Amino acid sequence: PRKQIPQDQIHREVQDYYGKELQKSEDLKTNACVTSARPVPKAIRDALERVHEEVVARYYGCGLVVPECLAACRVLDLGSGSGRDCYLLSQLVGERGHVTGIDMTQGQVEVARKHIAYHMEKFGYRKPNVDFLQGYMEKLGDAGLADESYDIVISNCVINLAPDKRAVLREAYRVLKPGGEMYFSDVYASQRLSEAVRKHRVLWGECLAGALFWGDLYSIAEEVGFSPPRLVTASPITIGDKELEGVVGDCRFVSATLRLFKVPGSSRAGPGQVIYNGGIVGHERELVFDANFTFKEGEAVDVDAETAAVLRSSRFAEEFLIRAAGADAAAPQGCCGRRVKEKICNPFLLLEKLAAPAPACGPAATCGPRGCC
Repeated sequence: PRKQIPQDQIHREVQDYYGKELQKSEDLKTNACVTSARPVPKAIRDALERVHEEVVARYYGCGLVVPECLAACRVLDLGSGSGRDCYLLSQLVGERGHVTGIDMTQGQVEVARKHIAYHMEKFGYRKPNVDFLQGYMEKLGDAGLADESYDIVISNCVINLAPDKRAVLREAYRVLKPGGEMYFSDVYASQRLSEAVRKHRVLWGECLAGALFWGDLYSIAEEVGFSPPRLVTASPITIGDKELEGVVGDCRFVSATLRLFKVPGSSRAGPGQVIYNGGIVGHERELVFDANFTFKEGEAVDVDAETAAVLRSSRFAEEFLIRAAGADAAAPQGCCGRRVKEKICNPFLLLEKLAAPAPACGPAATCGPRGCC
């Protein structure tokens, strides 16, 4: 059996790494915590520019974790660090929404709290719509977070730093309302990690030693109660340090964004046909929901039962006309008969697909002529 490193030792060492050793994002030895898979929309770039420079400098997330359709939502950020994503989301949820950040590193929480008044004045809010808690994402109850109290849980490159991933997902599931979503980016490995990697102190701080084999994340999520994870984006991770490369060996790492939904049993039915109404600000012409489904405004798309249940039960319900599909649409993306292409779940396969030249094929959700599938 593998020897486990004590959880409190991992927590202590990660806090030291992020609280003392790292002073700015340029101090990191790999690009695991600073990659970004997509161009950043102008509205989000503008919102980021309103975030205090100290908060931005002390932030170590991978890319941006900004789901769509956020107005008036209650959002929880796991491992919120200096608060950059919280202050970004504070602007997107608006004054009627709320954002809570939780982090175990006292120094980071202090940086975030120090700038609350600055940001509320900058955003023109009468009262704060953000708060920051010190605590562990494996034990949200200890921080006073109640069952079914959030619409969305986000996390940016920190679940890999938690020794008990199952506990993190279980707690996220507990605090989400029915139909709620966990939208997060994290680092995943192409295989289960060797003991040498898992015990390497710098690789823990650099987000690699705690990375799950991607397939294990899918198992844990479903075991906790989430609908099957939906892969959104993937970016390659490079290690620019020869010594660390030697420790890692032939294991590859990827930064991937996933969405998990807490779908109530009552929403589950058969496959469906959906039409996006174009009502989400910033995504009026099309909504890239994940790596497998892109919904264009006004276009009917056949979806599998899982996707229909997710749209029906979540905050996206008002943005779609959803109706039951005929018997011929039971295949996962009912557009090429029974020989429909498989959904992409493996982030390493998605990387290969993104790097390959695009075939002459229709959009992702309507996969075009039979030869394209």
